[in-house]
Formats: sequence, C-alpha cells, structure tokens
Amino acid sequence: MSARHAATLPPEYFLGLYAGEPDPWGFASSPYEGAKYAATLESLPRPAYDSALEVGCSIGVFTRALAPRCRALTALDPVPAVLEAARARCADLPGIRFVRGSVPGDWPEGRFDLIVLSEVVYYLDRHDLARLARRVGAALRPGGDCVLVHWLGPTDYPLSGDEAADGFIAEAADFAAVLGQVRDAAYRIDVLRARQAPSAGADAGDA
Repeated sequence: MSARHAATLPPEYFLGLYAGEPDPWGFASSPYEGAKYAATLESLPRPAYDSALEVGCSIGVFTRALAPRCRALTALDPVPAVLEAARARCADLPGIRFVRGSVPGDWPEGRFDLIVLSEVVYYLDRHDLARLARRVGAALRPGGDCVLVHWLGPTDYPLSGDEAADGFIAEAADFAAVLGQVRDAAYRIDVLRARQAPSAGADAGDA
C-alpha cells in the first residue's frame, strides 16, 4: 500500500478510478458489499423516512436498496458517468433525485431526516471533515438520523475508518449524539441522531 494522501481526495481521483473500471469496488458483485448494505439497512432506526440524502451514491446499488425506505431520496456523486449508471439502475423507482457534487464543497438543497455517509468520510482531511459535519448539522432535521459506514482495513486515504468515524462523531457533538454502533471485522456502522432542538452553532458555515 502506498503512503497515505495528506489532503482530501479530489473529484479527479474518482474520475480516474471509474475511467478504467465501471465498478472498481465491486459494489454490484462483492459479498462484502452485499453484507454491508444489508447491515446498513438493518441499522436504520426507523422503517421509513420522509427525505433522505445518500452522499457518494456511486452506481446506485445501495441507492436502489434504500429507496423503498424513503419517500424522497437525493443521491449525490461527483462522477457524471457514475450518476448515469445509478439513474439507469434505479429508473423504475420513484422519488429519487440524482445530483452531481463533491462534499463538503457541494451540497444539495433541502433538509433531511436521514443522511447516509457510507465509505465517504475517510476520503477527507480533518479540515474538510469538520466542514462536512457543519453541512450535516445544517441539513439534518431535528430528530433526524445520520449513518456512517466505514471499511476498517488499510487504505491510502487521508483517514482510516476509525479516524473518520470518531472524528465525525466528535465534530457533530454539538448537534447529534450516537444512537447505535455496529462493529464487524471488516467495517463499522455508527448511527447518530440529531437533537430535537437544533444547536445554535449548527449552520451552513463553510469557511
């Protein structure tokens, strides 16, 4: 494994990955991904959500699994070809909006009662992790849920899975608390719930 990236991975990093392989992580075929997706759905505290955001939807495998639990679902990804693949995969499902963007600089409009950050936060450096937490704090409705999922194996990303999850939980402490956690040998899932009274400090500040 090469040395860790010091800064947030730019959109070009993912454009390069998908240029050579339409499913570089095996989202549609990997037993690990299938088991992780099932565990993520099982971890959701509510059977249904009014408005959800999935950050980093990739080719839409988890998007398709999550959509039946959501009246409206916004799926975000920085790679245009990936979004087209996700649209095609979910074409028969209503209520899904696909948006091109790269967090924390890009963020879709709206408020959400579920935000899913699956295999995303460790692509960021600590400064951008803090910016992302502020984005989530501004967009998550009071009482809403935020779900973090991270691979625990070695990577060359700016943060490890544990560093990403623990760092986000610490940055989100002023607006959310941990509701539940699942730890597998390969991944961890952390479920946070926003406080009913929004924190005065949680805004869209993106400086």
